[in-house]
Amino acid sequence: MFEDKISELSLSTPSSFIRAILKTTQDSNIISFAGGLPNPISFPKEKLAESTQRVIDEYGSKVFQYSVTAGLRELREYIAEHLNKTQRMDVDADEIIVTTGSQQALDMIGKVLINPGDTVILEEPAYLGAIQAFSQYRPAFKAIPLEYDGMDMDRLEEKLKEGNVKFIYTVPNFQNPSGLTYSKEKREALHDLTRRYECILVEDDPYGDLKFEGNPYGYISKNEFDGSILLGTFSKTVTPGMRIGYMIIRNPELRLRINTAKEAADLHSNVFSQYILWDYLTHNDLAEHIGKIKQLYRSQSSAMIKAMEEYFPECVSFTRPEGGMFIWATLPENITAMELFAKAKEKQVVFVPGNPFYIDGRAASTMRLNYTNCDEATITEGIRRIGSLIKE
Repeated sequence: MFEDKISELSLSTPSSFIRAILKTTQDSNIISFAGGLPNPISFPKEKLAESTQRVIDEYGSKVFQYSVTAGLRELREYIAEHLNKTQRMDVDADEIIVTTGSQQALDMIGKVLINPGDTVILEEPAYLGAIQAFSQYRPAFKAIPLEYDGMDMDRLEEKLKEGNVKFIYTVPNFQNPSGLTYSKEKREALHDLTRRYECILVEDDPYGDLKFEGNPYGYISKNEFDGSILLGTFSKTVTPGMRIGYMIIRNPELRLRINTAKEAADLHSNVFSQYILWDYLTHNDLAEHIGKIKQLYRSQSSAMIKAMEEYFPECVSFTRPEGGMFIWATLPENITAMELFAKAKEKQVVFVPGNPFYIDGRAASTMRLNYTNCDEATITEGIRRIGSLIKE
């Protein structure tokens, strides 16, 4: 009856294909490689319970009161100190805004930066959540294909030369959905291009700490570029349910506009959760906790790759991530991922077809497989079922 009252901006926002899939996988008999879900056994439940009681006892009503839009000062100071120590950055707490997950950060970036028709550059394939967040502001998306070590920089420069590019959005570490990681050369080239063409670089790093071996890769921008927006989150290392992410914004005017947009949206992110998280971080060894997650995910990733090598025909290629949560598989061109998805669902195993990760929604022959939310035996069985269907 009131459909004609819905705004054009709302109608231009696509629904999440992944969320639709997840609704169909509540049956415990279904093996799901669909969601980007951290493994629940990695959640530090007992330590968070201790922190919850401690902040109530020590801070009383402050943890239940309104707070400043930018976020709890103590948490922002912890984030700045942590990045300055681990990534040799020079971040000040005042340059940080705490957000309700990285998804809110993406929405605010779109709200503050995009006028209808502005060019926004994404990777191809691109993170579905970014496509969804930016779409409602009606940009002109330009997709740059991913090579094995990052964006095709020649193609990227061609698009930058065309002008009217507001920003480049990238996930350089263990990219969602591909699992690929940018090389040192591609990172330097991307940094150089954004400076030369005076384009904002939105660098989203939800998975950077989940590098299976060695130290995490550093931010591309670090301290050298005023036009950078760096996104981080605690969803993949502590708990996603708290919905605590953060933005590092160097430019004062841009930071002011983002902060004002957040103030208009929700006043501030959940301050109780911020207190609990800050207390947990200051009373526990985060590096030790992340080390356990990395060991778990490395084993699960290896189990999936081993199963794919055994059960997938040679005509299927796939990435071999150095960290993160996803493997990206490419099927023969005569098989679309949506066709395979329908048959796999009948066999009670699901994944995400590649279609929604492309801005043109093509009938893709690619699929994203998440390995972090199943045990190794379940991973092997699920891959065996999918492999048999591909062979058929």
